Amino acid sequence: MEAEGLTNEQTDKVLQFQDLTGIEDMNICRDILIRHQWDLEVAFQEQMNIREGRPTMLTASSDVRAPTVINDHFLQQIFSANMPGSRTVSRVPSIGPMPRSFTGIIGYVINFVFQYFYSTLSGIVRALINFGGGNEPRIVTDPLADVLKFIREYHERYPEHPVFYQGTYAQALNDAKQELRFLLVYLHQDPSRNPDVDSFCRDTLSSRSVIDYINTHTLLWGCDVSTPEGYRVMQSLVVRGYPLMVVIMLRANRMVIVGRLEGDCTSEELLRRLQSVIAFNEVWLSQARTDRLQRNFTQTLRRQQDEAYEQSLLADEEKERQRERERDAARQMLEAEERARRDVELRKEEIARQKIELATLVPSEPPADSADAIAVVFKLPNGVRLERRFQQENSILDVYHFLFCHPESPDEFEITTNFPKRVLYSKTTVDAAEGAANEIVNKTLKDVGLKNREVLFVHDLEA
Repeated sequence: MEAEGLTNEQTDKVLQFQDLTGIEDMNICRDILIRHQWDLEVAFQEQMNIREGRPTMLTASSDVRAPTVINDHFLQQIFSANMPGSRTVSRVPSIGPMPRSFTGIIGYVINFVFQYFYSTLSGIVRALINFGGGNEPRIVTDPLADVLKFIREYHERYPEHPVFYQGTYAQALNDAKQELRFLLVYLHQDPSRNPDVDSFCRDTLSSRSVIDYINTHTLLWGCDVSTPEGYRVMQSLVVRGYPLMVVIMLRANRMVIVGRLEGDCTSEELLRRLQSVIAFNEVWLSQARTDRLQRNFTQTLRRQQDEAYEQSLLADEEKERQRERERDAARQMLEAEERARRDVELRKEEIARQKIELATLVPSEPPADSADAIAVVFKLPNGVRLERRFQQENSILDVYHFLFCHPESPDEFEITTNFPKRVLYSKTTVDAAEGAANEIVNKTLKDVGLKNREVLFVHDLEA
């Protein structure tokens, strides 16, 4: 199985299916599983449906259309009612023993030829009458009901029989085509009017060997020709006499009649005829199975290739999306850095402009001998010491303007005393105070307790 391209899991399913169904040919088991997408449960249920004569899920609808059936006598093995092994021959009136005189022999031959041609011509005439519309056409309203009624009545009269397919003729044809099996069609006529039919059903179809062979190798569909469904099938098959069994199979992608078994016969003769037809035509089903397997393999391979291609496309698309996300992130980072740089430059420009404007608001330095002068030493964060005199009436805002406009001073700062530590001015505090800010910045140096000589500390708030 490995050489046939099956995985270990698929090989296990083939073995399990073989154990469940009892089908000896592992290739058939494999083909059935492939048709059902390797679903072991569905494949097994379909086989049980077929064995019990129920339509598969594929043809569960009674509205399914029947495929065209080729009825070409050159493609058929025909077993007529006059062939050896037929019980119908034994019920034909005897023409008597072979006479000994020359005149008697001539009469015997003439009588035999006459009866032979009479039987043949009468069969042809009956077929032409049936085919030409000697019977009134019947409208098929419920074909499934016709089939089920036939099966029920047949079982009541002949309890021992093969499994009949419990579906319409169209369903049977489609299932046989899908499952690559021989379809055996049996057309039934009222046995009270035809002793051959009664003998065939009572003795031949009830044989255990016949039942086992038909159940194993074929799908058996039957119907009474007195029903609309049976009549329609009879018209399409061109019946010359009853009982009639027709073997139909898929041959060269067409449903073809390959065997025609006419008249009553013994169970041994029926088995021989069926085996002959099936053995001769089995090669076509084997070829169909091989072709279907190859198509399934090609379709599976193409589907796997398509899936791999789709996965590759999805992976490439995901990679491209990831690269696009990375490019977007890098672009956003650059834009953020550029905005930050512009903000810094704008802030610097704004601070430079403010320093120019606020420099005009810085009060002039009083002389050293001024009575209300206060000498202040400012210690900047970078270690620079600034000395400046202010008048006691100068405000804290005036001190802020002086420090803010000095090139060595930080842009954001607070002014504090050393001991005890007091915050005289803080840009953060002033901004947060809003309405009370004027009260803070308009305090004079005298109001905040500065006298004569003071040391104040400048702290960088952005450090």
